[in-house]
Amino acid sequence: MPDLLAHALIAYALATLLSWHYEWLSAPYVTVAMAGAFVPDLTKVDLLFSSELVEVVLGIPFDWFALHTLGGSLVSLAIGVVLVASSERRRVAALLGLGAASHLLADALLLNASGHSYPLFWPLSYLHPPTPGLYLSTDPEPMVVAAAVASVVFVATRLRTKRAE
Repeated sequence: MPDLLAHALIAYALATLLSWHYEWLSAPYVTVAMAGAFVPDLTKVDLLFSSELVEVVLGIPFDWFALHTLGGSLVSLAIGVVLVASSERRRVAALLGLGAASHLLADALLLNASGHSYPLFWPLSYLHPPTPGLYLSTDPEPMVVAAAVASVVFVATRLRTKRAE
């Protein structure tokens, strides 16, 4: 994966650009989109509780990596959405989904030895889509590009706000 901060910056840029069109999309909602970018990396809980340990405790096949797929992210988003007021659920779902989708898409562009990505659309499909292999997960360039784009969006948003006042 590109750095977690890069995922947050990508979600920030996308949500902020959308805020130019949707008046209701305020700074707290942009933060929700950024939180959504963290959802696929909930799989890192494997560092604390290994998949094998959970499998033994539950007695059923289990793998945290499912959270880093479309299906796992949707389940995580559904859990997050029920934690907010019912009047906010549609907006929160859309913004969490935006953040999670941007994360999954950025990771699908990673360079892999096989030339294919992970099972992005699981459980709908076990297909490992081909990846363009734009960068390694350890490359700093995605972070630099994401930071530059987010900075430009931040400055442009500030200028738009000042002009509107």
